[in-house]
Amino acid sequence: MTDERVKKKYSFGIYEKAMPPWLDMGEKLQVAARHGYDFMELSIDESDEKLARLTTPASWRRELLGLVQDTGVAIPTICLSGHRKYPLGSAAPALRARGMEIMEAAIRLAAELGIRIIQIAGYDVYYEPSTPETRALFAENLVRSVEYAARFGVCLAFETMETAFMDNVEKALKFVTSIDSPYLQLYPDVGNVTNTFRGNGPMVVQDLRRGKGHIVAVHLKETEPGIFREVPYGQGHVDFDACIAETARQGVRIFTSEFWFSPDSDWDTEIGKAHAFLHRKLERAFAGELR
Repeated sequence: MTDERVKKKYSFGIYEKAMPPWLDMGEKLQVAARHGYDFMELSIDESDEKLARLTTPASWRRELLGLVQDTGVAIPTICLSGHRKYPLGSAAPALRARGMEIMEAAIRLAAELGIRIIQIAGYDVYYEPSTPETRALFAENLVRSVEYAARFGVCLAFETMETAFMDNVEKALKFVTSIDSPYLQLYPDVGNVTNTFRGNGPMVVQDLRRGKGHIVAVHLKETEPGIFREVPYGQGHVDFDACIAETARQGVRIFTSEFWFSPDSDWDTEIGKAHAFLHRKLERAFAGELR
């Protein structure tokens, strides 16, 4: 780790899926390093390719740790979105059981790689109707998941989503306070929260403020009304200045730029633009210029 990174007051990362899928892990970490990111957030989504990472041999994990050392780019977080397909609250027992297998395997993977935070999706279900039964099953399996994570010292943290079940910090916080464990916290997506409150900046900040003491990291994603993905930074309605300033005041120090690779764009240029846009705002916030 460079002296410059040690002196920084925050850590700024990039979501793995902002980069082309054909790059190998070493190349992705090199891209992140070249653009000035401190870390890369590992993706475990619902695809068979990403889920296979949960059962990789020890050699793959050793190689990944070596790449982290070689590039100086950390992997401190996982975005675990595989539960869209295998939700913890599914009415189908087989899907629910697979969801718990994925959760436990992701926790073990995190522990082996030294990953501290797993961002978990705030869905009881995704591809099936949400019912009182699915919500109760989700809550039951969430307790089991947190107990398992505690054994390994890995923190699970809710992402605020685009569905009504958990589309803001206040809703996620109810689960956090109910379980009352240091191993269940919040990792909100400011783009999703902004859409929840229809672009009302003061309401977004108020919602983030409710999570004080429980927010361990923040996803910095741009959105437009009703549009949750692939909105270029600066072309949506997220007040990044206000969101960063509020969470920085709370003591949050981990921020991740969340956007996706598009085959129709100059992906390397887009990564550079995203870093420049958010880095300026982070620097201003931590210099005390944003209030």
